[in-house]
This record gives sequence, structure tokens and C-alpha cells, in this order.
Amino acid sequence: MNSPVWHPFTQHGLGEPITEITRAEGAVLHARTGERYVDAISSWWVTTHGHCHPRIMAAIQAQAGKLDQIIFAGWTHAPAEDLARGLTAFLPETLAHVFFSDSGSTSVEVALKMALGFWDNRGTPRHGIVVMEHGYHGDTVGGMSVGARGVFNRPYQPLLFDVASIPFPEPDHEQVTLDALEAACRDNPAAFLVEPLILGAGGMRTYPPRMLAEMRAICAHYGVLFIADEVMTGWGRTGTLLACEQAQIVPDILCLSKGLTGGALPLAVTMATAPIFEAHRSPERSRMFFHSSSYTANPIACAAANANLAIWREEPVLERIAALGAGQQQRLDWLADHPKVRRPRRLGTITALEVGDSSSNYLSTIGPALSRVARSRGVLLRPLGNTVYVMPPYCVEDADLDLIYDVIAEVLED
Repeated sequence: MNSPVWHPFTQHGLGEPITEITRAEGAVLHARTGERYVDAISSWWVTTHGHCHPRIMAAIQAQAGKLDQIIFAGWTHAPAEDLARGLTAFLPETLAHVFFSDSGSTSVEVALKMALGFWDNRGTPRHGIVVMEHGYHGDTVGGMSVGARGVFNRPYQPLLFDVASIPFPEPDHEQVTLDALEAACRDNPAAFLVEPLILGAGGMRTYPPRMLAEMRAICAHYGVLFIADEVMTGWGRTGTLLACEQAQIVPDILCLSKGLTGGALPLAVTMATAPIFEAHRSPERSRMFFHSSSYTANPIACAAANANLAIWREEPVLERIAALGAGQQQRLDWLADHPKVRRPRRLGTITALEVGDSSSNYLSTIGPALSRVARSRGVLLRPLGNTVYVMPPYCVEDADLDLIYDVIAEVLED
């Protein structure tokens, strides 16, 4: 029987299989028909400690019996208060204010509105946004506007607003990027938005921490707000809690989601410094921050996030991440000399490589072919065109990690 479900990033006209998953544990998914799959991409980069982590599941179950949902405008609840206090204590102290939303895309939308509101409420309106080419910041209108233009958003161009874009810092050409950012900052934009150290959907392109530090310094010099989109990079993916740590910088605005709840439930936060909050605080109602969603700071999602924070505080998460990173590097080295492999690279727990031509094309047929072979071998992989990446939960077993790379090697030989 045909399903009425319309799946994301799926061309239903191709008739490709859609597998029903009934349960999951750790890094393993189980299908209705009995097959076992290793989740090599953390189910779109969200699952950190593993599927159905006992501490997170227990927190969800406990909260579900107390309070499921409450309006957050003029009302509050303990899970959100505890989470906000926990985040401000755990993350850089200058990020003193926490605004809740429900996805990575909305956390970026919130950040953009905070930046524009900051300048407008100070009586010095600024409207420009600067971004890095190949970036991806979500599929809402604002998220698409500040992301790369192309096949993802071509039909929606009439809705998108203009931004200034600086080139990605290619090796040996980093100064071009810095010069472009400085030139853009001279025009007094409101903010610069960037994915720190690695561009996710843009092909897992990496750049060094020193470049992030220099870009932050340029923005500070010209008084341009610095927004770090750590929706994917946060919660240990790059080897540290935040990617910004490796550059020893703190943004003015920080976007977090995905691993915020360990990947169990949708939740996001946009954290801001005191000046940004104070620019919106006033006895005039017209200067309030006009943003919300019906499920802002959902209590059950906040309970899951509090459990995730407890895991980070009380368990050796960074040691697990370091061990996984070393294991990933060892297996990547095994593939690196293959004649069809281009630009093998690793950042923290993420590895990536190009198959064939080093230029990444999202509509390349290599990606779907590899996905089909991987599915037949019990592995969930979803390449970005001809960019193959591995980003498993931190608890993945060695044997399952071997299976992931065996599948990639099998496709390279085909």
C-alpha cells in the first residue's frame, strides 16, 4: 500500500525504498522486517550518546507524567529554568541569556532577528548580514537566505533576502577570505554568521581554528556581531564541546540544537551576551523581542536536555569522543591511499572524503549508489553528493565501525 507520507529530501518519483525502523539502541537501528542497521550518520547528526540512552529516556518518562506543555510567554517551568542555568554555567560565561526554540533552523532565525533588533533598538539600524560561501543554516526562509544558493533553494529565490558572501578559506588562500570579510565589515553590517571549523551540508569542508579566530577579531574590530552556528558542530562533534573552543573565541550569539537533547527530541537554544539582551529590555513594549513558537521550551524536551547536560558533567564524554576520533582516523588512513579517494579528512568524530572528482555535487549519482549498497549491507549512510562522511554516535562499537568502512571500501571497488 502506498504511504501518504511526504518525506524530506526524497524524490518519490524514483521509487527508492523507504525502510521502516521500529526500535533503536546505541548506534544500531532495527527495521520492522528484522534487519539491523548501523547508524553511521547519527540520524542526520543529532544522536550523540546513542539512541534511547537510559538516562535521557528516564528523564523524558518522568517529565511526561508531570507537565507536558505550557505557554512560555509570561509563564515558566523548572525544566527550562534548570536548563538555562545549566547551560550558562557550562558554556562561556559571557553567553548569559538563553532563548528557546525548536530546531536548528529556528535558532538561526532567532539569531538573525536578535542581531537586527540589537542595532534597531540602539537607534543605529544595521540590516546587512555577512556569510561564508557553501554555508548551510536551515530550510526556513531566513535560513535559506543566509545559506548557499543552488538546487536546494532555486524555486524559492523570490522569497530570499540578499546577503554579502565571503569565499571559503581554501588552503593557501586564506588571506582572500580575511580580506573579503574586512571589506564587508567596513559597510557596517549587523552580523557575520558562520559554521565554525566545518561546513556541514556544504560538503564537510574544514578550515583551521586560527582562521576562525582571525575572523572573530575582524568582526570585533569593526563592531560587527559574530554569530556561531554550532547546530551541527556543538556537543562534541569536532572533538571539543564547542568548535569555537579550538579557536579560543566566544561568539556574541550562539546557536545550538541537534545534540542538545542527545538527539532524542527537537529543541534549540540561541544564547546571547548581555548587551544583546539589554538592547531588547525596556519599559516600552514595542522594543520586546518579537519571536516565539507554540512549543517554545517544551518541558519534556527540556528534561531530555537536562539529562544530556548531566551526562556531559558526570561521564567521561570527551574521552569517548577522543577514542572515537582516533578509531575514525585509523580507518580513514586505511582508505586514504585508494586511487578513487580525494581529500580524506577528519575533524573530531567526523571523517569525510570525496569519491572521484574532488568537486562536490549534491546531485551526483555516487551518493545514492553508495546509500543503496550500504543499506543492503546493514549501514545507514547518506553522502552529500560525492562527499562521503561518517559521523556515528559516540558509543559505536569497533565491529560496527569496521563494517561502515568496509562498505565504503566495497563501493570504491565497484
